[in-house]
Amino acid sequence: MQTQTHSTPTSIKLPVELRDRLQNLAKVRKRTPHSLMLQALETYVTREEQRESLRQEARAAHDEFMLTGLHVTAEEADAWLAELEAGNDVEPPKCHV
Repeated sequence: MQTQTHSTPTSIKLPVELRDRLQNLAKVRKRTPHSLMLQALETYVTREEQRESLRQEARAAHDEFMLTGLHVTAEEADAWLAELEAGNDVEPPKCHV
């Protein structure tokens, strides 16, 4: 987790059961509930940013396909990936319409 140079307070209302679980985990881990929440939020936000980036890339690729029709078949992609997995440095298949 990155150290923040500037922090701003915020509040969150936790259900009592979740708050108790968090406090118990913090005690067992010898950490503060605050540090566990920061770690959880950092992990979640990073994962969701990566997921959103992948979604945007997929959307752009789909839009490009819809404009050009260029593609490779699943069989072509599978064969290429199998070669890479086998350790062979091969060029990707050529796109076609």
